[in-house]
Amino acid sequence: MSEPAIFGIRHHGPGSARSVLKALAELQPDLILVEGPPDAQEVLPLAADPGMKPPVALLLYDPAEPRRAVYYPFAEFSPEWQAIRHGLQHAIPVRLMDLPQAIRLALEIEAETTTEPVGPVDEAAADADSSEPPAVNPTEEDRDSDEDEDEDEDETSTLPDLRRDPLRWVAEAAGYGDGERWWEHLVEQRQDSRELFQAIRELMATLRAEADAQSPPEEAEQRREAAMRVQLRAARKEGFERIAVICGAWHVPALSDVPPAREDNARLKGLPKRKLAATWVPWTHGRLTHASGYGAGVEAPGFYQHLWDSAGEPTTRWLARIAQLLREHDLIASTASVIEAARLAEALAALRERPRPTLEELNEAALAVLCHGETAPLRLIEEQLILGERLGEVPDGTSMLPLQQDLQRQQKRLRLPPEAGQRLLELDLRKPNDLERSQLLHRLNLLDIPWGRAERASGKGTFKEHWRLRWQPELAVAVIEANLWGNAVLDAATARARDKAQHGEQLSELTDLVEQTLLAELPDAIGEVMERLQNVAALTSDIPHLMDSLPPLARVLRYGNVRQTDAGLVGHVVDGLIARIAIGLPSACGSLDDEAAQAMFDRLRATNTVMGLLRNPEQTAIWQGALAKLSDQSGLHGLLAGYACRLLFEQGALPPPETARRMGLALSLTGEPIQAAAWLEGFLHGSGLLLLHNEALWGILDAWVSELPGEAFTPLLPLLRRTFAGFPAPERRQIGERVRRGGVKRTAIASETEVDVARADRVLPVAARLLGIA
Repeated sequence: MSEPAIFGIRHHGPGSARSVLKALAELQPDLILVEGPPDAQEVLPLAADPGMKPPVALLLYDPAEPRRAVYYPFAEFSPEWQAIRHGLQHAIPVRLMDLPQAIRLALEIEAETTTEPVGPVDEAAADADSSEPPAVNPTEEDRDSDEDEDEDEDETSTLPDLRRDPLRWVAEAAGYGDGERWWEHLVEQRQDSRELFQAIRELMATLRAEADAQSPPEEAEQRREAAMRVQLRAARKEGFERIAVICGAWHVPALSDVPPAREDNARLKGLPKRKLAATWVPWTHGRLTHASGYGAGVEAPGFYQHLWDSAGEPTTRWLARIAQLLREHDLIASTASVIEAARLAEALAALRERPRPTLEELNEAALAVLCHGETAPLRLIEEQLILGERLGEVPDGTSMLPLQQDLQRQQKRLRLPPEAGQRLLELDLRKPNDLERSQLLHRLNLLDIPWGRAERASGKGTFKEHWRLRWQPELAVAVIEANLWGNAVLDAATARARDKAQHGEQLSELTDLVEQTLLAELPDAIGEVMERLQNVAALTSDIPHLMDSLPPLARVLRYGNVRQTDAGLVGHVVDGLIARIAIGLPSACGSLDDEAAQAMFDRLRATNTVMGLLRNPEQTAIWQGALAKLSDQSGLHGLLAGYACRLLFEQGALPPPETARRMGLALSLTGEPIQAAAWLEGFLHGSGLLLLHNEALWGILDAWVSELPGEAFTPLLPLLRRTFAGFPAPERRQIGERVRRGGVKRTAIASETEVDVARADRVLPVAARLLGIA
């Protein structure tokens, strides 16, 4: 019986994948062992289905706690993926070997009970494939990362810990800046050969010997490698003679020099287990990058896909794709420029003693020749080609929960396929298909499946809705978790709304829930939600909470008929909220500091927007009465007093002469300059048109600023700048031009009473005597 052939690879690399396929074709194994979770063995045959289109990922999760989930991503250029497909297509048995994820998850839960708990393992970066050792004190994101570079470590050390990043040591010795570049140049861009694996084996044996001399391996790493050896021994006992092992390069020495079986069995004996479920889910190129937080990620999945697809002459084809992309965006990119860029890339590679241009040389050539030195087109290239975002597909036969199946059926029926890139979607709610799309997206948001985010619509139309859609791979876990609420999207959203209503304590939360329930069209839940809202509203006396609760209900009243929902259910609730806000507003605005006044100012703006949205004369009259009381209230913060005066003036409830009188009193030199500036900020918030079109107001402000003493003007300048900075640029320009022209007749600042100088002089002797002045 021959020794197993062990191929050490990097998890996402076209060169490694190509070399693995050639090695398998030469070896013709009778069994292929691939590093991966044995828990997913039952779903592995689906990898050969024609409907399985990478990038995809194996998803393992705890059915009792779906957020405890781990992904094992595969791209088309992943060596493991090519090995699995090769075995399945040639009727060669394929097995996954590693410490079962059921054990690893159980060990993590045990650790959480003895240490500070960590969050649920549901990040896309969670990966259990490694070509290098796990990080010290690893998180789920990088515990088994391929090349867990740590370039931002302690800057006083020239090299990181050997066990943490072994390739960095080799790269430094070879003159490369990091292990990523070294591996790419010497391995991923190779077009041959099986001898590569023997070199990797010798290199890793040397590195591991050095690492073991520095510090012993962690227990988690030893358990994983013990499990791999146990499964390798079991395969040999079954009679397989030509076994091919595809694993992370770091593990090759541990699988070559096998210790006695009793040591491995003792290490694995008595470990806890959890019951897990496994399935396939679509993945994206964006989630294969280092930038996404994926420990075993690569820098340029789109470029790697190009290297896999263009084995013959990748340089010219890559530059041709760049030229095509630039032309699609109306940028000049001629065939001659492509040829010149290719020559430049080849020359740069020759100068750097590299066998062929790498992505670094190609980017420099594209920047110089095709982008004419401009970085903006290069960012387009990075987004569209180097990243090359795409969303994989899984076949219909993939095991799914009922909620997943119902969601897929609705996506197909409504012609709303998930996409990896961002997509802007405009819905016309008068069309039945668009209305159902809106309801589906609102139901998913209610279930904490944020596939789409509603955007603020431009214009005044009530029948348009704008969404920004982007399907993220981790949403698969959110769908699995939401299955606990029901087997269909409608049923699950209804149950979730009822549960939120039962446990909701804050009035603002319940009003948001009412809006969500009506927009999602959940007739079986709205009655219970409204009953809970009325009970909580009756017990709520806090005016800020009442004000925060009003906008969602107002939107329901305004847009309910367009969405074919019964908005009348909330009408009387809104009436009650407005009346209670009007009664309690003056007391709620009293004795506020600057921070509290700013918070109340934001609530006043939102409430006033609600009144404009509802356009109810009776409600408007109540609101104006509350503003009038507020503007007359003594001791009120200047920001609120000024804004109340502004609203009354805009709504015609305060005549221009009276407005000018109040402004004069607020800006009187006898008052505090800071409060005067705050009043001015509230009065002029967002628009300077009042000053441009009202001569009296302009004159009052001009006189106040001109007569401020120097010691008062300096601290007020930032406040005035902040006020005027909120004006649109054209308004600021017009105000500046008017000030430069000058010649404005100043209006005298009013005072509360006219002063009789003769009578005032009579008091001076008495006042001087009381003050002890000679």
